Amino acid sequence: MAAPNVINSTTVLGKRAYLILTNSTMANVITNGATSGNLIKVSELSITNVTNTQITTNVAVGRGSTVYFLAGTMAIPSNSTLTLVSRDTAFYMEEGDYLQGNVSSASAGYMSVSHEVTY
Repeated sequence: MAAPNVINSTTVLGKRAYLILTNSTMANVITNGATSGNLIKVSELSITNVTNTQITTNVAVGRGSTVYFLAGTMAIPSNSTLTLVSRDTAFYMEEGDYLQGNVSSASAGYMSVSHEVTY
């Protein structure tokens, strides 16, 4: 697992990933393969609660078998959006990293992630 050199990159692609979150296991939203040669910059991450009741969410970045929580059982009021990552709190995902999440009620949370893939 390496951190690609941003200076030597030839391509930067702007992307957006979407996922309807479940209430069981954590689901991967973005995965940066262990030998991808890519660096991913997550610049925005939001979760929208589409129900009339409060839900909770877990969001984490995994590296190998270790998971680092960005949000642990964080409440999202009914019919609201939680912005967890914004431009001023952006972070990088190295090769082998993955971004995942879940919510307390199936299909109640919609995750949206803006990111750049550099290679």
